[in-house]
Amino acid sequence: SLLGDHEPGKIKKLGRALAIFFLLGLALTFTPCVLPMLPILSGVVLRGRPGGMRGLALSLAYVLPMAACFALLGALMGLFGAQLNLQARLQSAWVLVPFAAFFVVFALAMFGLFELKLPQFISSRLDRVAGQTKGGSLLGAAVLGMVSSLLVSPCVSAPLAASLLYISASGDAWGGGLQLFALGLGMGTPLVVFGAGGGALLPKSGAWMNGVRNAFGVLLLAVAVWLLERVVSGPVALMLWGMLAGGAGLALGALEFTPKSAARRLLQLLGLMFLTYAVAAWIGALQGESDPIHPLGRSVPSIHAGPPSTPGEWQNLTTPAQLDAALAEARQAGKPVLLDWYADWCISCKVIERQVLTDPTVQARLPAYRLLRFDITESNPAQRGLLDRYNLFGPPAILFFAPGGDEWSDLRVIGEIDAAGLAERLRRAATRQ
Repeated sequence: SLLGDHEPGKIKKLGRALAIFFLLGLALTFTPCVLPMLPILSGVVLRGRPGGMRGLALSLAYVLPMAACFALLGALMGLFGAQLNLQARLQSAWVLVPFAAFFVVFALAMFGLFELKLPQFISSRLDRVAGQTKGGSLLGAAVLGMVSSLLVSPCVSAPLAASLLYISASGDAWGGGLQLFALGLGMGTPLVVFGAGGGALLPKSGAWMNGVRNAFGVLLLAVAVWLLERVVSGPVALMLWGMLAGGAGLALGALEFTPKSAARRLLQLLGLMFLTYAVAAWIGALQGESDPIHPLGRSVPSIHAGPPSTPGEWQNLTTPAQLDAALAEARQAGKPVLLDWYADWCISCKVIERQVLTDPTVQARLPAYRLLRFDITESNPAQRGLLDRYNLFGPPAILFFAPGGDEWSDLRVIGEIDAAGLAERLRRAATRQ
């Protein structure tokens, strides 16, 4: 759990996630089917009398239960994901391809091709509850807030589904609850502003909200590509990222030559940037590259290697026998070991591979170690048995072993870590040798 580990890197990661979910919730408010509801909701909750401490209290009484319902949903999904080990289960093409197709459908709904709604027998009952609830009281506002979290609008349901998939795969109940609580707070912030008397600060409804909705559609397509990254080759995934960027660039008018306003020209410039990235991604994919952050590649040593021939190279292992033999060989040579747990379907593993292990401060300390990478992509029973042996939930993880073969368990890395955090662990390990 992110809350159970007080490492600065984990706390910073949680803080970033909460900020992102809050901003997503805030952005969801400014969509065509949410912002126009604010005056209606304020008329029921506030009885047409916004402003002052009463308006602030009623608005908070409405928003906080709504956010709490989201938090409960996020915590349950995180717990559900942890119990079923969804991070490992979400590796099969039979699971990932349908999920990706669902998010493509969600994206099309955000683009306005059709509308997602709750079944009529559910929505009608919730509508009756909302209609019978009297506004103007804290209890009434709280009930309306909880009902609103269930009567989520079509503009919110698709991004909410993407958030729940992300949280369920993370297996973090506390973090999932906090992240969806932040999402609910973001969605409720404009209502609190309105209730406190700042209605004039809220923007007016208009065509610009379609742009916000379309942006969420693009993000949902990005989720679909993110899922497919686990089952397709790296160059194919990079090609898909290029297609997404190219489509976004064309939608922003990158190739339009008719006169436009200054705002439209700025959007066109952004579209040209997306289109440039798309071309770079396609070129990189044709050259066999796979990193969407560096589509044309960069000059770093390969960290997918066979048996090491020089210090600083990684040895890939896929069976318990290979791992035992490599650890025994390092123990006989009196060399410390760095054991990296990796899987192709593990997105965090790829982040560590591309951004952490290639950092110069980390690279400078790696030659002192025998570098072993256990590839658990297949996730067969023998490989999962190793996870039990080392008390691991799954990748990513990095274990440190002393020259004598014993693990330095206080240095082990579970989950993502930044370059500074790993470099600090490597420094602490060096003082023990």
